[in-house]
Amino acid sequence: MAAVLNTVRAFFAQPTFKIDAENPSDVVAREALLDRVMGAERTKKSSEKIRRGRIPAEGLALVARDRKGHVIGTVRLWNIEAGVNAEGHAVDALLLGPLAVDCTVEGKGIGSALMRAVLQEAKQRGHGAVLLVGDAAYYERFGFFATKTAHLLMPGPFARDRFLALELVPGWLDGVAGMITASGRRLAQASKRKAA
Repeated sequence: MAAVLNTVRAFFAQPTFKIDAENPSDVVAREALLDRVMGAERTKKSSEKIRRGRIPAEGLALVARDRKGHVIGTVRLWNIEAGVNAEGHAVDALLLGPLAVDCTVEGKGIGSALMRAVLQEAKQRGHGAVLLVGDAAYYERFGFFATKTAHLLMPGPFARDRFLALELVPGWLDGVAGMITASGRRLAQASKRKAA
């Protein structure tokens, strides 16, 4: 009986998801997940305006997959300039978003695992700070606070109390002020064929 119980415990102790790099075959599943979780209005947000026409920061687009390999969560980071510093130089940073987890698997730690993985990867890649617009009560557990964004602005409307930042390098955002702008790689435009 003990052997059977140990086998059952081992089965249920296996992770129900894994964090993986996003790949091109995940695009349809990711977009469908975002539509279900965030709704059609998601494309009208200020953060989306910054992301539109851009590619996520190198190595910083992650998904969570269930045991069958289906995408059940997503997080992406985007290259931005977070205003300028006291010397007038643009400050490189990252913009998080969106973070989403399929409603059928909420509460299983998938969102937290995605956040920890992408923040660790961003730090290992030498990035200095991550900004986002989101629920302060949720993101404070990862070290995000509004104090470092007090003098920064998003393009278009945004909720000041939901505009948060995490410094991966202490002091990275000291004295920054100005508008958040996209700075990452652009999506390649399809080349137009000339008629013969």
